[in-house]
Amino acid sequence: MTGVLGTAAERARRNPVLLWGLTRILLLLCVFKVVTVPGPDVTSDIEHIYQGWYEVLKTGTYPLDDVTWQYPPLAAVAILAPALLPFLGYSAAFFVLAFLCDALVFGLLMYAGKRRGRSPRGAWIWIAGVPLLGPTAYARYDLMVTAVAVAALLAGLSRPRVLGALAGFGAMLKVWPALLLAGTPRGRATFRSWSTAAGAAAGLLLLCVLAAPGALAFLTFQRDRGLELESLGAMLFHVARHIGWDGEARMNYGSIEFLGPYVSTVSSMAMALTIAAFAWLLVWRIRARAFTTSTPADVAFVAVLLFTTTSRVISPQYMIWLIGLAAVCLAYRASRMRRPAHLVVWATAVTQFEFPVWFSHVTDSDPLGIGLLLIRNGLLVAASVSACRILWRQTVTEPRLTPAKIPVQQSERARRLPVG
Repeated sequence: MTGVLGTAAERARRNPVLLWGLTRILLLLCVFKVVTVPGPDVTSDIEHIYQGWYEVLKTGTYPLDDVTWQYPPLAAVAILAPALLPFLGYSAAFFVLAFLCDALVFGLLMYAGKRRGRSPRGAWIWIAGVPLLGPTAYARYDLMVTAVAVAALLAGLSRPRVLGALAGFGAMLKVWPALLLAGTPRGRATFRSWSTAAGAAAGLLLLCVLAAPGALAFLTFQRDRGLELESLGAMLFHVARHIGWDGEARMNYGSIEFLGPYVSTVSSMAMALTIAAFAWLLVWRIRARAFTTSTPADVAFVAVLLFTTTSRVISPQYMIWLIGLAAVCLAYRASRMRRPAHLVVWATAVTQFEFPVWFSHVTDSDPLGIGLLLIRNGLLVAASVSACRILWRQTVTEPRLTPAKIPVQQSERARRLPVG
C-alpha cells in the first residue's frame, strides 16, 4: 500500500494538472460539506448574505439598506452570476463558478509558463496557494476578481489596452485591480492602458448608476468601517485586552471589529500608513530607470501587498489576490519575487488556521489566537519589506550603477585608438 501511495504522490508531483485536480476535488468536498473543516462554516455567507443580495438585485435595485454591501456596483455581476446555472441551487452554482474561475487561472498560468522567457513556477504557486486557504477560497467572489487580474497582467505586456480594459472592469468589481496599472512602462503603454482603464471604469460606473438605484451606496458603507479583528493595527488591542483596555470586539459592518477607546486613532494611523505606502510607490515610479518583462506584474504584486498589509481590514479571502499576483510574477523568469511570493504562500497557510479552524481563539485574544495573527501578519510585513527592496534594487539601484561604467570604458578605448 505504501508503494502505491508513494507512486501516486510522485506522479501527482510531476503532473501539475493531476495535482491541481486532486486539490480542487478536496476543496469542492469541503464547500459541499462532504468533508468538514473545524471552526465556523465559511460557506454560510453564500446562503445568508450573497443570496440575500441576489434576491434584492433581481428586483432592479442595489441593497440600499444593507451596510454589508461595501463593493463597487459591478460586484452585482458576480452575485447574479449563479443564475447562469439555473439547474443548481444558488450556493452550489456559486461554488461551481468559483471552481471554473480557478481552472481558468490555472490554464492561463500553464499556457504562459510554456512561452519564451516564462516559467511554470507561477502555475505551481497557484496549485499550492488556493487549497492552503481552504474552503474560503471558493466561498467568496474574490477568486473571480483575481481571475480578471491574472488575465489582465498576462496580456498586458503586449496588449496595454487589454490590460487597461480588464483593470477598469476589475476595479468596478472590487477596486484593488486598479493597482495593476502601477507598473506599466512609461510612455505609450502607460497612456494606452491608463486611458482605457479610466474609460472602461467610467463607462461601467455610469451604466450601473443608470441601471439601478443605489450603485454608489457602497462608498458610505465602506467609509464607516472600523478596525477589523485580523488587521495589523488590531494586534495592539489583542494585547491591550489583557492589560485592562476598556473595549470590545463585536460584529460591525459585516465583520468583527474592535470598538472602544483609541480604536479610531489606530485606524487613522493605519490609513496614514497606507498613504505612506502609496507615496513610496509614487517615488518609485519617478525614480525607476529600467522596466523588465516582469516589472508590471512585480509592481502590481508589491502595490496590492502594501495595500493589504496596511489595511484596516485583512479578510482571509484577500490572500487569494496575493496568491494570484505572486503566481503571475513567478511566471516570468525575469522576476526576482520568489522570496516574497513564498512568504505569501506561508501566510496563506497560517490564515486557514486563523480562520476558520481556530477563529474562536482569535476572537478571544488568547495566546493561540494572538500567536496566529502575529505569525500571519509578520509574514505579510516581511513579504512587503522584501518585495519593496527587490523592486527598488532591480529597477532603480542596479540600472543607475550599471550605465556609469560604460562611458568610462568607451572613453578609455577611444584614447587608445590612433588619430587620423
